[in-house]
Amino acid sequence: MTPLGRWTRRRLLLGVGQSVAVPVLVFVLTEALPGDAADALAGDDPDPKRIAVIRAAMHLDQPAAERLLRWCGGLLTGDLGTSLVSGRPVSSFLADGLTPTLLLAALTLALLIPLSLSLGILAARREGGPLDRVVSSTTLAVYAVPEFALGVLLTTVFALRLGWLPPTAIGGLWQQPAALVLPVLLLAARPICSLSRLVRAGMIEAMAAPYVAQARRYGVSEARIRWTHALPNAVAPAAQQLARTCDWLLCGVIVVETLFVIPGLGTVLLDAVAARDVPVVQGLAVVFGLITVALNLAADLAARRLAPRSEVAA
Repeated sequence: MTPLGRWTRRRLLLGVGQSVAVPVLVFVLTEALPGDAADALAGDDPDPKRIAVIRAAMHLDQPAAERLLRWCGGLLTGDLGTSLVSGRPVSSFLADGLTPTLLLAALTLALLIPLSLSLGILAARREGGPLDRVVSSTTLAVYAVPEFALGVLLTTVFALRLGWLPPTAIGGLWQQPAALVLPVLLLAARPICSLSRLVRAGMIEAMAAPYVAQARRYGVSEARIRWTHALPNAVAPAAQQLARTCDWLLCGVIVVETLFVIPGLGTVLLDAVAARDVPVVQGLAVVFGLITVALNLAADLAARRLAPRSEVAA
């Protein structure tokens, strides 16, 4: 087996191990949370006997290890569990919030990837010039602004003062698609800054590499050197950062959906936490965790494929 094949096998095995560890870790962490759905359903003046009856009805009085085995067995068959509060399957909560969240993430990535590459390559071609300084200083300034503060600023300027865009999505995303503009801009702003700076640094380093000088001596055109030889090596670190950005989007979407009242998975997760609906919290956390593992695995494989000469951390 080739070194690349051995590395790929090790990385895949690590991904499988991480996927197995995610449900166990989620269960342990949620078990450590204070209170449960029985306490929440008992009201403000709970009766211990009533709480005991509710806990027995919800099987919360069973040992944690037994509940963990039953829950993991259900995950293997695609059963994420049942809500303790409403009695609905967790998968139905996932289906309700998935479309707005996926739409938000897809539009963000559609804006993020081309803008990051374009800004990074443009700044690298004008290294040290006015355009490079403007791009570098602007991206650094935007990245330094906290996400929530940037969201409030965008809403105040473009929605409340200028009135160009709706401030929230209360009327529904399909009735007013313009309500997606501010959330997408907010989610894309900081990742564009970090990715474009990575692409810029990678392009400058790649264009100064010995193989580029050798290609010039052989008479290869600058365009071919830039796009065929330098760019794959420059975007290898950015590919891994893009996976971490997708991880960040999973967290950032909770803040954005709350700020702009978008009924996505972030809103579902916050409502479940408030109601102590542990199965819903566990199901969504497992889905988010497995997506994170898959994204990082794909990023490592892509980075290794783009720059096989570089050492990519497994």
